[in-house]
Amino acid sequence: MPDPGKSPLLGWPGAVQASWPDEGVPAHYGDPLREQRATEESAGVVDRSNRGVVRITGPDRLSWLHSLTTQALDRLAPGAAAQALVLSPNGHIEHHLTLTDDGTATWLHVEPGTAAALVEFLESMRFMLRVEVADVSGDHAVLTVLGPGASDIAAGLDGVLASVKPGPFGTNDLIVARDRLADAAGDLVRRGAAAAGMWAFEALRIAAHVPRFGLDTDHRTIPHEVGWIEAAVHLTKGCYRGQETVARVANLGRPPRRMVLLHLDAGDEELPAPGDPVLRDGRVVGRIGTVVHHHELGPVALALVKRSVPVDAELTAGVDDRAAPARIDPDSFTPDTDTPPPGRAAQLRGGLPGRRT
Repeated sequence: MPDPGKSPLLGWPGAVQASWPDEGVPAHYGDPLREQRATEESAGVVDRSNRGVVRITGPDRLSWLHSLTTQALDRLAPGAAAQALVLSPNGHIEHHLTLTDDGTATWLHVEPGTAAALVEFLESMRFMLRVEVADVSGDHAVLTVLGPGASDIAAGLDGVLASVKPGPFGTNDLIVARDRLADAAGDLVRRGAAAAGMWAFEALRIAAHVPRFGLDTDHRTIPHEVGWIEAAVHLTKGCYRGQETVARVANLGRPPRRMVLLHLDAGDEELPAPGDPVLRDGRVVGRIGTVVHHHELGPVALALVKRSVPVDAELTAGVDDRAAPARIDPDSFTPDTDTPPPGRAAQLRGGLPGRRT
């Protein structure tokens, strides 16, 4: 497997490389706040060519993925998109998949550095089924177009091998040949999309309360804690690994933690880092996920906190030089209940898998 290395878009004017976990792609092109505004107002194209791309072929591919993941995929129509999770036997999230099927193959993309582990798991579960799994990250790359004009700008772009639309918070994920990455991104810019880096993508993602596997999750995270029940879990499908945990929490409505948006009073100081603790009265009550400067909200972060933490709690995020006062955004806070929110299961029945009805 060839190493994708650094993206050619790092050669574009003003490009600054992103840090972990997005090394190899641009963080911004000189003005990250302007890139956020331009994307919100119209459209932006984000280089996510550091993500892993997996292609699955064979007549049993959809029924096989249906049996292994949280999503109902056995009747996924060509061109339809879905999100799915691979869970541990105890219901903890091991992989988050964004996928589509073109009628011949299922294309999916995953977090940087995780494709090999996913392929290893899938290969171990092939048995005698008619499926072939390939990590094609070295030859294929992901470009994401988002914003109110994204669909029109991305429509009919030459060289798109697969299109995942709609994705989280309205994204259009285009899988292209890696040697066409710069040309495809350039075509999108000429069509009117702003060149936007991962800083802009992450800021808009956080504002939309959309989690990212490996940053906003840890080894104990279950789907209910981060809002992936609506997006990536079908509550009425047949059995899959980890289903018992999903069903138990769905019936009780009491996940151990909840994901919230934190506003940080960090000023010009160093921001907390993913994995840093969230403290209340000196006690650890959660963990920090993604942290970023948003063009309107200022320093913000997604965090997993104990469900007993009230919305008005005085919190501290981070440690030592990264410590900052924090408060929970009330719009991201779901009051604790004894039953699942009304209509949640109904949203998942009928319609395309992974799409709200």
